[in-house]
Amino acid sequence: MNGLLARFARSTGAGPAAEFALVLPLILIFLLGIIDVGRFAWEVNRAEKATQTGARWAAATNMIANGLAGYSFATGVDRIPAGTPVPASAFPGISCASNGTTATCTCLGTCNFPTTADNAAFATLIDRMNDIKPDIAPANVIVEYRNSGLGFSGDPNGPNVAPIISVQLRDLDFVPLTLMLFSGTIDLPDFSYSLTMEDGDGPWSN
Repeated sequence: MNGLLARFARSTGAGPAAEFALVLPLILIFLLGIIDVGRFAWEVNRAEKATQTGARWAAATNMIANGLAGYSFATGVDRIPAGTPVPASAFPGISCASNGTTATCTCLGTCNFPTTADNAAFATLIDRMNDIKPDIAPANVIVEYRNSGLGFSGDPNGPNVAPIISVQLRDLDFVPLTLMLFSGTIDLPDFSYSLTMEDGDGPWSN
């Protein structure tokens, strides 16, 4: 019996199995890390494309800042002569965001036009961005309208300004496979894309 125990103690037959058990976790971490790098790049690409698509949608469909859309700088408080460009002092810009349920627009300076928001237009914008990246929530998106110098006061056919529209996407998280067991996340970078407004009217864009 003692001889059998001695031979068992001297046996090295299970050495490779023990070494494999030690190396396996490192191999798995390395493999999952490679997969996560690819997944991260994919998510960044999707977020960037969703931002570009959102900017295109915002430029060609109903303005979220609908108070600006229906305001005449020629007959309103500003009294800017009809046919002249709207200066930055009269249109310093406006930012529209949502708390998750309701969109609000805020003037970036002093505005005489209404700062009401079109919640339906904002929701449609989010839906279009979700076609590219489904985890985008309303609270992740900000839409800004900045003075471009285009358009003219008193335009009877549409908004008096053709602003530069910037769609910003922020506060998104990425969940790596290597951190999933620990509920760990990595912040995605913020994204922004700008286009000059086209007609700013209608429910659909290509």
